[in-house]
Amino acid sequence: MLHSRRGLIGAGAALTLAGTAGAKAKAAAPEAKFVFTLPVTTVPVVDTDEVFPVRRIYCIGRNYPEHSREMGSDPTREPPFFFQKPADAVEFVQPGTVGDHAYPSLTHNYHHEIELVAFLKSGGANIPIDQALSHVYGYTVGLDMTRRDLQREMGNEKKPWEIGKSFDHAAPMGPIHRADKIGHPTKGAISLAINGKVRQQADLSDMIWSVAEQISKLSEAFELKAGDMVYSGTPANVGPVVKGDVLVGKIDGFPDLSIRIV
Repeated sequence: MLHSRRGLIGAGAALTLAGTAGAKAKAAAPEAKFVFTLPVTTVPVVDTDEVFPVRRIYCIGRNYPEHSREMGSDPTREPPFFFQKPADAVEFVQPGTVGDHAYPSLTHNYHHEIELVAFLKSGGANIPIDQALSHVYGYTVGLDMTRRDLQREMGNEKKPWEIGKSFDHAAPMGPIHRADKIGHPTKGAISLAINGKVRQQADLSDMIWSVAEQISKLSEAFELKAGDMVYSGTPANVGPVVKGDVLVGKIDGFPDLSIRIV
C-alpha cells in the first residue's frame, strides 16, 4: 500500500513538473501577429483633440409619423425595427466645408435621409429606458444615404435589403458634440435642403420612438457597447439626388452638415 501511495505521489509530481514545463513553453511562445492591420474608423470630438472609435452603426427605420406613412406603414401600430451600416461607412465632413460625396455604383435612385445621431460611451443588455441616456457620449448631424431602388427591389423579392443601406460612404456626418456639454436633444428643428430648397422638415419631438427608447429596444436584441452609434430616424419627403446637388442638413444647436454629390 505504501509503495502504491509513493507511486501516486511520484506520478503527481511528474504531472506537476510537466504542467509547469508546458506553462513555460506557452509563455515562451511568440505572440500572434496580425496578417495585416486595419484602420480604426473614428469621428472627431468638438473642441478637443480626441476622436471617437466606431464599433457599430445602428439605424432605426420609419421613426417619424409622416415618413412612416410615405413608406407605407402605420406609425400608430408598428414596433421599432433596426438595420446596420458598416463602421467604415462613416464619411466625416468638417463644419464650414462642403464635402464631396461620390454617387455610388449600381443605383439610379439615390436618396437623402437627414438624422440626429447618438454615440454611446458604454452599453449593456436590456437597458431600462430611464437609464438609457446615461450611456450616450454625444450627438451629431448625420445623413443615412440610401440606394432606394436596390432597397425596394430586394424588399419586393423578400430578400435582405442591406445592399440599399450598407455601402461605402453611406453615413456622412459632422463632429461629435458631447452630451455633458449640450445635454440630450429632444426637440428642435431638423431639416434638409437641396440646392437651397428645403425638402425635409420636422422637429426632433416628432420622433415616434425617442433616443432613450431606441437604445433600450436595441439592447433587447444586441449587447450594446462603447463605440456604437444610433441613427435616430428621418422626417418625411426623402427623395433622389443627382450629381452636382448640394445638400445642407440642419438640426437646431448643431453646425450645418453639407455635401456635394459628385
